[in-house]
Amino acid sequence: MRLALLSAIAWLVGLTAPVFDLGIQGSPGPYGEPTFETEFSWRDLILIAGGLFLVWKATKEIHHNVDPHPTDDVFDVPRKALSFGAVIAQILLLALVFSIDSILTAVGMTDHLPVMVIAVVFAVVVMLLAADPLANFIRDNPTVVMLALGFLLMIGAVLIADGFGVHVPKGYIYTAMAFSAGVEGLNIWARRRAVRRQGAS
Repeated sequence: MRLALLSAIAWLVGLTAPVFDLGIQGSPGPYGEPTFETEFSWRDLILIAGGLFLVWKATKEIHHNVDPHPTDDVFDVPRKALSFGAVIAQILLLALVFSIDSILTAVGMTDHLPVMVIAVVFAVVVMLLAADPLANFIRDNPTVVMLALGFLLMIGAVLIADGFGVHVPKGYIYTAMAFSAGVEGLNIWARRRAVRRQGAS
């Protein structure tokens, strides 16, 4: 499902012919170029919609982690009313939502389809092989979840900006993510050393 979605989205992202034009001219940049595009193609619309989806999803998950009170959910259906087909439909829907999440992230990280395919396949293999150790690591280091959600927010904002014609170099994204991951690694190391000191004393 993820590879099929990835191929479809990668094909749609290649549709760069303008669909409509707002007819609004932005203020010129330092070299006379417009600060944002007023012509929107299917690629631009997909990037904007995908970026909004990632921002909404990351914001919702951050809110859930900060204030984990039970709320009404579209999947909260009485168990007795669920048939086998309904359960399968819900599982497929959830898989589709999380697949779109990872696919849009891959699209926001690179422009090359083979790299996206390798990344998605590698991510699925890691999830299959390291599900329990990864779950234990996340349980012991909950701040990693917030860092990952921050990455989703950043990638969503980059997709939205790209849809409006403001292109952010991918190197900036990689550098920011590597720096944040390095700082989080130092925090984890410091916390473990503090726990060891307390255990030794």
